[in-house]
Amino acid sequence: MRILLAGASGLIGSELTRLAAGEHDLRRLVRRPPNDDHEIRWDPSTGTVPQSAIDEADAVISLSGANLARLPWTRGYRNEILQSRVSSTSAIARAISMSSSPPSVWVSASAVGFYGNRPGETLTEDADRGTGFLSDIVDAWERATSAAAGSSRVVHARTGLVLARGGALRPLLLTTRLGLGATVGDGRQHWPWISLADEARALLHLATASRLAGAVNLTAPAPATSKEITTALAQALHRPHLLRLPAFALRAGMGRAADALLLADQRVEPTRLLTDGFRFSTPTVPSAMDAVVR
Repeated sequence: MRILLAGASGLIGSELTRLAAGEHDLRRLVRRPPNDDHEIRWDPSTGTVPQSAIDEADAVISLSGANLARLPWTRGYRNEILQSRVSSTSAIARAISMSSSPPSVWVSASAVGFYGNRPGETLTEDADRGTGFLSDIVDAWERATSAAAGSSRVVHARTGLVLARGGALRPLLLTTRLGLGATVGDGRQHWPWISLADEARALLHLATASRLAGAVNLTAPAPATSKEITTALAQALHRPHLLRLPAFALRAGMGRAADALLLADQRVEPTRLLTDGFRFSTPTVPSAMDAVVR
């Protein structure tokens, strides 16, 4: 298939590019002058997407958006988090809606932040929208695809914490390597997670081997608490796990981002992905952490 990818330079996009190499014709949307024939320049801030790139694609995968792990979440940066997602997504949606030969599928990145803080619940794709800043962001992000709904099969890939050397896990890797492994908050909150390899495999599956549309949870089939995740990381690194980061200290240092990113309880299950026949290569936290350390 010819796949058009937005966000190729990021952590997930880089892994997806590596995975698709030799199997699919991958074209990358970039914001700088192209380096080769597989790169196509676009400007999502002005809604500029080359129409020919959309017309020639069998599938589109979009992963663009400002980094949630960048702190602090000032009013200006909260607006950037929103606009970076909505503007790029809206630009692609308009281009697909105007295409004379639209792609058969568009896999648009989304996030489990849609569900908000939900202690004691099991969250499948049928769960209602939660409350809070990230819930509002994800709702606007997903609604920004609406113009393309009549032209392509649109998938909202609701991703959790991606376990990899980079991304959101990087600070925990650094502190744990130094022997400062710690429980985050009380450690009982569920962190919806997925390995980097399975994240890229799932996105490619949704674009090439699936007929799913709408919300799809991209999280591992074995739910885990934050303590189980930080403990598994310490064990994989052969480092101690003796400290605790209390909630009040996290809130003092991170503001509202602490509640949204670290303290929210979300037991998310990938019901639709499993029903669709997807099989995880790293289905448990220990196997995912071993892959990170290797």
